[in-house]
Order: sequence, then structure tokens, then C-alpha cells
Amino acid sequence: MTADSKENTEALLKMACQEAERGVESDDGGPFGALVVKNGRVLAIGHNEVLLTNDPTAHAEVTVIRRAAAALGHWNLAGCELYTSCKPCPMCLGAALWSGIEKIYYSLSEEDAAAAGFRDKAFYDLLSDSSSLNAYMEHVPVDGMENAMQMWINKENKEQY
Repeated sequence: MTADSKENTEALLKMACQEAERGVESDDGGPFGALVVKNGRVLAIGHNEVLLTNDPTAHAEVTVIRRAAAALGHWNLAGCELYTSCKPCPMCLGAALWSGIEKIYYSLSEEDAAAAGFRDKAFYDLLSDSSSLNAYMEHVPVDGMENAMQMWINKENKEQY
């Protein structure tokens, strides 16, 4: 990373952190802010809106991914970068990867989130050891459940994502 790009990255991360502060001040949700950038242009900026929307998936990263996709008119965010105030939780990381975001920069760690009372560590642990799952989960094969999947496989003119 060159000095110029390091300065730019730090400036964008500061924007994400300032957005996190706005979210806390407005009581919208937790202390997380994020932005999506493409070719040096900010496509979307936002903060955690879990409390505002009563949507447990309205994390800052998911919020800006949704806004960036809307701004581009397409779900594929290839060529975009995600700047976030804290390391993305596994849900947000999954959303970023599904959207095609190619680079993710974050400022605070999962330990910082844990120190603030957020339980992301359990979800990170789940990725390496499913025995830590705090919910009952069982694979129950049921005849006919594969129909939607087969319909998708057979569908012509589909947009594969």
C-alpha cells in the first residue's frame, strides 16, 4: 500500500467511524458504520440500523451493500470496496462476498466489538467449530424439498449469482 493509498484508506475508514458515531447519536443501532466505494467514488454510506428498523440484519455493512446495489442498479458489486468501522461479523462478511465486493478494510477488531458487548465471537467460533452453535440445528431431508432447487437448475435465461 502506497502512502497515498494508505492516507486514502485511513480517510475512508474515518468516514465509516464518523458514520458509526452518527448512528449511536441517533439511537439507530450499534456503533458500526460502513461505506462502499467504486473507482474512488462513495456509492453508499450508512450505519447500523438494527434498532431503528427492528431488523436484526440491518448491520452497517448489509445496509450499505443494499444501498450500493440499488445505486448501481445491479446486485453484483465487483470492483467495489467495503470500508467499515469494525471487522465484519460473519453475516456481513457473507453478504460482502455474495455481492462480489473485492476488498474489505476495517478499523476495529472482533475483540473490540466483544469488549463493547457484541457477541460476534460466538459466530466466528461457529465457522471453525459448529459445536459452539447456540441453537439446535438438524439436517432433516424431506421428499419434494429439492423441487425449487431443480426448478432453478432447469430454468432458462436465469441470472446466475
